[in-house]
Amino acid sequence: MIDLHSHTTASDGQHSPAELLALAASAGVTALAVTDHDTVAGLAEAEEAARAHGVELVPGIELSAFVLKREVHILGHFLRPDFPELASYAARLRKEREQRMERMVEQMRRLGFPVRMEDVRAVSGNAQLGRPHLARVLVDRGWCLDMKEAFDRFLGSGRAAWVERFKLEGEDAIKLIHRAGGTATVAHPGSSKLERHEIRMLAKAGLDGLEALHSDHNPSVQEKYLKFAREFDLVPTGGSDFHGEQVTPGKRPGDSTTPPENFAKLRARAASQNARPV
Repeated sequence: MIDLHSHTTASDGQHSPAELLALAASAGVTALAVTDHDTVAGLAEAEEAARAHGVELVPGIELSAFVLKREVHILGHFLRPDFPELASYAARLRKEREQRMERMVEQMRRLGFPVRMEDVRAVSGNAQLGRPHLARVLVDRGWCLDMKEAFDRFLGSGRAAWVERFKLEGEDAIKLIHRAGGTATVAHPGSSKLERHEIRMLAKAGLDGLEALHSDHNPSVQEKYLKFAREFDLVPTGGSDFHGEQVTPGKRPGDSTTPPENFAKLRARAASQNARPV
């Protein structure tokens, strides 16, 4: 099984990279992409664990970007983790996420919920701060029943504690991933509600793949994006988007997978990308 979308404690996942690889191996996953949000900090530990478990690690990242003012997540696969620009981008995002979280915590306090930054940091550890960390605090304190309620009531776009974030354009996210030697794939297009004209724009910007086989896509949504993948010559990929049982209940590594022939096509695109002059 080939799972091209997963997360660790380096961003907003529940499990360390080593724990994630152990779970993936026990589930029968043979190739796993670790695609933490806006960081490659977990890849060194993941690589060591992958060797120990006999799993192929696909070095990855998930960049939050925008197309026509709609948020879209771009997965990078087969990239070079030591590419300097990735480190500088991650450092910039880490600072921005810290500032954004401080503002969201203040918003929650104004709403009457005595949240502290220390509470959020205790949940996140040393990871890049993100809304799921604050959501877990709200659930742990009993102010929300689950993560979904936390986002629906407070943390989702336009909700009471929402704070705008730094906006990376989709085209720029694709270029950054390509400069790092990787392939660029739109994550969970159904969840992001992307339509044909938006995917067409990203395809013109050099997009390589489309995660049509995401674990949240029902059969009709899956077929919709498989059709777009064929139309725009994008490699259809699949991934569980596993964050951990506490973060995404009901999901397991390998829940959605990439067919081997599609994996080979994506790898070939990465090889072609790395053959180009930097």
